[in-house]
Amino acid sequence: MILQHGRPENMADRLEKEQKVYKLLDQLHIEYDRIDHEPAMHMDVCEEIDKTLGAMICKNLFLCNRQKTDFYLLLIPGDKVFKTKDLSAQIGSARLSFGTADYMEEFLDVTPGSVSILALMNDTEHLVRLLVDSDVLREEYFGCHPCINTSSLRLKTEDVFETFLKAVDHTMTEVHL
Repeated sequence: MILQHGRPENMADRLEKEQKVYKLLDQLHIEYDRIDHEPAMHMDVCEEIDKTLGAMICKNLFLCNRQKTDFYLLLIPGDKVFKTKDLSAQIGSARLSFGTADYMEEFLDVTPGSVSILALMNDTEHLVRLLVDSDVLREEYFGCHPCINTSSLRLKTEDVFETFLKAVDHTMTEVHL
């Protein structure tokens, strides 16, 4: 794995949703470094990526309430254990569970293993509420996928949570897990 600055030189082999991420980041003048790798479906695979990136790779959990009327994207450090009862009390939503791949694709245009905060650019109807663990916000750099799990990006945390979120018209709720 080689850390590279900015978008790939050859964009022809990249999916449209990945190209869209690079285009938006470039338009917003957000600098980023990138690693291309084999598909990263689980957090254990992300450990090596995390070391090369020099950034915290988060667990990105797509959640919903029991009625499937409220949807959430939760970002927590990769080594933190997620307990639904701890989160439910903070956001006033009981019976949280994992959202289905169908909803993830419909709302965020990503598939399981590829979800990240950058997918909020596709949530133009604001159906997904962003929840971020406070530990994520303390890091200087933030690592995530560009809507595909064969690449990972390192961005400045402040660029993601200020510039990017504002540009895609989303806010976040800070949680403590």
